[in-house]
Amino acid sequence: MLRYLVTLQVPDKNGLVEQIAHAVSRHGGNWLDSELRHIDGIFAAILLLEVPASNWDTLVENLECIEGLSLTYAKTSKEQSLPTHKSYSLVAYDRPGLVHDISNKISSMGMNIEHLSTRYESAGHTGVALFRANFDVAMKNDAQEELLSDALYTIGDDVVLDKV
Repeated sequence: MLRYLVTLQVPDKNGLVEQIAHAVSRHGGNWLDSELRHIDGIFAAILLLEVPASNWDTLVENLECIEGLSLTYAKTSKEQSLPTHKSYSLVAYDRPGLVHDISNKISSMGMNIEHLSTRYESAGHTGVALFRANFDVAMKNDAQEELLSDALYTIGDDVVLDKV
């Protein structure tokens, strides 16, 4: 069994997840990990699949038969993760460059972003544009946690950061 990281984009319609899962299963694949989203009429997915090498090409052909589907993939191997994982939630007034600021602070400390989910919304009571980010970070040790918090607060006075 080989591991593949697969990305898919296709105009959204009912039954896509079932159609993809059926193709994976029919070809002896194992669905290990995924992120699935509907954004602005497009279904986007990142999948980590384990598939017998002899079935991979046929699975790709079957998936590419889905109308409008765009697919990319790469063979992967299991890596050892860093030992400490922390999850955070950050809220700030929306402005250009926030994802860059956050990722720059994390990267400059030698940490790795393992998961990042962002969204734009309006504050219910004021209508002010808000940026929300939920992210998981792998760090070398627990001592880096406070350093990361301090660094993220330097992004602006409006930053609210919670450890999840």
